[in-house]
Amino acid sequence: MANAGTDAIEARCAKIAEEMGYELVDAGVEKEPTGKYLRFYIDKPEGISLDDCEAYHKAVRNIADTVDYDFMEVSSPGIDRPLKKDRDFERNLGSEIEVKLFKPMDGTKLLTGILAGLENGEILLETSTGTKRIPRKAAALVKPVVDMEGIEEVDLSGEDLPETTESENTESGETSHEV
Repeated sequence: MANAGTDAIEARCAKIAEEMGYELVDAGVEKEPTGKYLRFYIDKPEGISLDDCEAYHKAVRNIADTVDYDFMEVSSPGIDRPLKKDRDFERNLGSEIEVKLFKPMDGTKLLTGILAGLENGEILLETSTGTKRIPRKAAALVKPVVDMEGIEEVDLSGEDLPETTESENTESGETSHEV
């Protein structure tokens, strides 16, 4: 997603992310009907919280102001985070991935298999029919396959969470939640 507008600040923002214990996964300006969105995607091994997004937003605000945008967003790349950089492929070795191609290969534009490596500009994908060598430039999107098996059994009621107390700072009008 990086583009000319963000290329100049991306290295500085990546350094700030690293200092804060995050990884800057991607940054870019996207034009939408409501305006230009400057988006930062950050991650860390244990996942990103709303507090992490807020802290990073504050940390890069002055640098971001050198780019032309209307709205700024900071978020997690999500569990189906696309594999773009070499380190993304290394992190997902042995995992099931999905490769969407720009043009059909062997009659299909979607391949699924186990990521066996990245070699000489090619994605090595173990499939039921053998190892496929896919030129990285031929891949429109590469992302992990998210296993949703058992998701219906997850308790989302919040009943197993500790009780929280709510206090209000009347001077600032802010509400905080304590566990």
